[in-house]
Amino acid sequence: MARMKFLCDAERCIACNGCVTACKNANEPAVPWGIQRRRVVTLNEGEPGQKSISVACMHCTDAPCKAVCPVDCFYTTPDGIVLHDKNQCIGCGYCFYACPFGAPQFPQEEAFGSRGKMDKCTFCAGGPLPDNSKAEYEAYGSNRVAEGKLPLCAEMCATKALLAGDGEVISKIYLTRVMKRGTRPDTWGWERAYMRGL
Repeated sequence: MARMKFLCDAERCIACNGCVTACKNANEPAVPWGIQRRRVVTLNEGEPGQKSISVACMHCTDAPCKAVCPVDCFYTTPDGIVLHDKNQCIGCGYCFYACPFGAPQFPQEEAFGSRGKMDKCTFCAGGPLPDNSKAEYEAYGSNRVAEGKLPLCAEMCATKALLAGDGEVISKIYLTRVMKRGTRPDTWGWERAYMRGL
């Protein structure tokens, strides 16, 4: 079975934020105000070697958010996508502190000390509710995976810097690019997210 993963090629990312906009558009009713499931981070800004990468939940093989959740609201689908059940979330924030990528986020409109329900990237795979139901769309956003499609953020990437899909396939695509460029792989977060526990 395929293990679905994201990979951002820092040599191709131009920080256009098309992935951020696509994610917002695909998940508009489900994403609370002030939360971005995907963001573009620029490393060494204004210096030689500046790079930008698109960051969201990396759907880790051994997800730290899942390990620390006291109510087990996180679960992993058979194809490796880490999802969460908003009805089980108590807003404790443990996942926020455990995630090295800052994927779990909490709404900002709540009163001080009240986090509300956590939200994060779903790889456009919805949630625990019936696939492509109105309730699933309103709570988790679009379920493109159930339709046989990739996440909209990756499909809308103009330079194809953001890759999504079967981890083995996207790693081969990336390694082919690296070999053509004659450089070594520079995949930010790949080993931490995907090689943990192997």
